[in-house]
Amino acid sequence: MNNQESRRQTSDIKKLVTSAVLIALGTAISFVCEYIPFLNLPFGGTITIASLLPLVLIGYMYGPGWGFGSAFVYSLLQMLVGFRTVGALFTPTSDSYMGIKIAFAVVLIDYVLAFTSVGISSLFRKMKHPAAAVVIGAVVSLLVCYFFHFLSGFLFYGAWAEWFFTDTVVKDLAVSKWILGSFSGKSLAAVYSAVYNGCYMIPEIVITAVAGAVVANVPVIKKNKC
Repeated sequence: MNNQESRRQTSDIKKLVTSAVLIALGTAISFVCEYIPFLNLPFGGTITIASLLPLVLIGYMYGPGWGFGSAFVYSLLQMLVGFRTVGALFTPTSDSYMGIKIAFAVVLIDYVLAFTSVGISSLFRKMKHPAAAVVIGAVVSLLVCYFFHFLSGFLFYGAWAEWFFTDTVVKDLAVSKWILGSFSGKSLAAVYSAVYNGCYMIPEIVITAVAGAVVANVPVIKKNKC
């Protein structure tokens, strides 16, 4: 083995270890946040305080291959973390049971596609300013993640739309009454999914962008960029 091959192997091992640590960090943050009451919305959904930022950093430092690969691994870990929810989709005796085909579709969109899409952030790594690259990458990729959550909600949870605007904490808001009076059927399902998922994804996007702007200037992040 020549010196060039040895350096490449050493570099790959370093990337693998760093990526594993960052994936574990993001997973741990999302897991812990589920047990913090004020981060959990009354009707479901959790603001996970930049749990996806570690994935954005992997993509920024190592490029699309590592970015998308790490995001995919993270999506699988999220299925394990949310095993109770995922398992309920496939359990006939559960209130969340939808049938095998629909359950697979929900998991594909809400977990695999949603979280793997965070790898899109790696496509902005060539921008001149590190903070801009991380922040724009985070915002764009999390908006795509938001879209997949919206799509899942629209396709599979639209039946809950009227309940959301009449029986939850938003029922007394004037905008809720306006929405119920202005939309119905699929349009109401679309508004419901956008609002429901936006209640946790929009704060998540803002928090991740702010945290990314700070972390991007940490020397070790810029030093490890390949």
